[in-house]
Amino acid sequence: MGINSESDIEANLQIGPTTLGMVRIYLEGNGIDLPLDFDPEEAEEIAEELRAAAAAARKMGKKGKG
Repeated sequence: MGINSESDIEANLQIGPTTLGMVRIYLEGNGIDLPLDFDPEEAEEIAEELRAAAAAARKMGKKGKG
């Protein structure tokens, strides 16, 4: 499965700080419990990547509508 592959898998995503000063992305789905801990600097890098991907997706969406 790649980034452009659609899926029928449902999952819940939670993001928040831990008591140890880490940022946790917690993914829960059918038979999956996946906690991913990042230091704050890594979390900020991930946030920047998400923003860049959102901006690129917006541009792609505008091209598809035009």
